[in-house]
Amino acid sequence: MATFKHISSKNADYSAAEAYLTFEHDEFTMKPTLDENGRLIPRKDYRISTLNCGDEDFAIACLRANLRYGKNQKREDVKSHHYIISFDPKDVPDHGLNIDLAQSLGEKFCKEHFPGHQAIVCTHPDGHNGSGNVHVHIVINSLRIEEVPFMPYMDRPCDTQPGMKHRCTNAAMEYFRSEVMEMCHDAGLYQIDLLNGSKTRVTEHEYWAKKKGQLALDEENAVFAEQGLPIKQTKFETDKDKLREEIRKALSDAVSFEDFAEKLLRRGITVKESRGRLSYLTPDRTKAITARKLGDDFDKTTVFAAFVRNAKQVRTKTPLVHSAPTMQDFIKQQNSVSRTVDMEAAKAKGKGYEHWAKIHNLKNASRAHVLYKEMGFDSPEALAAACDTARAKVDDIRTKMKTVEASIKEKKEFRDYVMNYFKTKYLIEGLKACKNEKSRQKYRDEHDSDFIILNAAKRYFDSKGLKKLPSYKALQTEVEQLIKEKNELYNQYQTAKEEATRLDTIRHNIEQTLGRKIEHKQEQER
Repeated sequence: MATFKHISSKNADYSAAEAYLTFEHDEFTMKPTLDENGRLIPRKDYRISTLNCGDEDFAIACLRANLRYGKNQKREDVKSHHYIISFDPKDVPDHGLNIDLAQSLGEKFCKEHFPGHQAIVCTHPDGHNGSGNVHVHIVINSLRIEEVPFMPYMDRPCDTQPGMKHRCTNAAMEYFRSEVMEMCHDAGLYQIDLLNGSKTRVTEHEYWAKKKGQLALDEENAVFAEQGLPIKQTKFETDKDKLREEIRKALSDAVSFEDFAEKLLRRGITVKESRGRLSYLTPDRTKAITARKLGDDFDKTTVFAAFVRNAKQVRTKTPLVHSAPTMQDFIKQQNSVSRTVDMEAAKAKGKGYEHWAKIHNLKNASRAHVLYKEMGFDSPEALAAACDTARAKVDDIRTKMKTVEASIKEKKEFRDYVMNYFKTKYLIEGLKACKNEKSRQKYRDEHDSDFIILNAAKRYFDSKGLKKLPSYKALQTEVEQLIKEKNELYNQYQTAKEEATRLDTIRHNIEQTLGRKIEHKQEQER
């Protein structure tokens, strides 16, 4: 699951960005770490490269460009933009992600989405919190030094020109997130839906408050342990963490907003609804905390959906418990079952391996028989039917995913032609203003490359029989919606594939035990 983050900087010292990427820094103060001689300590492992800097250093190239165009000279100017793509730690063992692959993905992303900007791309093999997540830093000079094609996240024609500055708008972030999701899918990496909200939203400020609080708590507990005193708390919770927990408790059995508000009030928390949004006020605060700052689990839509769900459970006299575990949840709680080993191949590897293989096969055969009974199958044939159904489900989801992928490709192509057309349609009016054929020919020669782009767009529209064109923003919204759909299908596919693989394994082990192939009963009747 890759995440995407943006930081804008007004620091005129461009070399500070490179120093942060190449030397160790304290994760709390963000100051460089020094050795016993007062010298900077280089990071142990990283990959770094620059784009559009020529033979110059990133900092010098940026300063030269700023002077050339007279930009980024004021204190309040945004000098650079820092984007961070963090990959799931599980991508390393599961999908073979390494620092070199991540660096190549980061460089490609930078070239495609930040053309015309001086940039530095650096990949670190581990997060500052020791989580093991490979992540890529992309730092770009806010100033653009080359003319570039009109990008989907741009909203002004002049944004393509040299001397203009990059603007990270909400639309741009939506576009970048959708492209990160596409990048992860194409690379076969884990992903989450970055275009939808987070169930529990943790801001940068809260994240660091939690880190510092946990560190202080660990130090305090260490002192208690030395003195032989009992330790009461091991996990630090922020005020927002405590508020989320109280809201969840109140929401677990509330059947209406009034009931919910009353339960929270008993805990000293006031909930208010204003303009369709919820906010929560704790006794130690004078300003309420909006649901948006806590996460999507606490907004009006989710809260009121919980009321409906709780009311149904009360009417059916169903105890308020979590939903029944799925087959996948059940299997994960059990010891995993691996496929039985081919004994003929095991014999060729020696007596020791053959002895292990016999015990291994007996254990897996026994476990497979127990599992398929616990799953509710009354016969091996019923298991075979479920296995065939699971495989059919995987194939169905894969087909739907390919259909959506084709739609995304088609919509992106349409979007790009629309962008090119709107960028070059000024040529039509310019050509009409020419009074004779000689001036028209001269005009065509002067704008030859733009006419090629314009005519290509017209041919595409004619081939599709299009008379009226949508805006590129509308097309980008459709692309993002299709990417959301594709991401949901991708997650369904992974779940269905895992379940089908487990069922296949159990089916295979039982077949090895019975000494015959298990077929679906309907297939036998045919």
